[in-house]
Amino acid sequence: MGAHALGAAAYAAKAASLAADDQEAARREEVRWQIDHMMPDVRAALSSLPLLGENSSGPLGTGLLASGVLAVTIREIQSALADAPTFARHPQGVTEG
Repeated sequence: MGAHALGAAAYAAKAASLAADDQEAARREEVRWQIDHMMPDVRAALSSLPLLGENSSGPLGTGLLASGVLAVTIREIQSALADAPTFARHPQGVTEG
């Protein structure tokens, strides 16, 4: 199900870009908004998924999500989740020590 969430997020960013004059800026802004509004449990769940293209047997393998603007967007989301402070990925703000 998490892969579907990443796909939905990528399609939302693509839709936002199509409605804007500066499509790339709109896509990036949508990605930022999504990251900023993710609940900690959602961050944790999405962070546990394999990176796009790592597992060829799943929905994050080859296919529609693995190319073009959708792939760029999913990789940005996954990178942002990996770079987020640890406390943001834990529901009670507990850091790993």
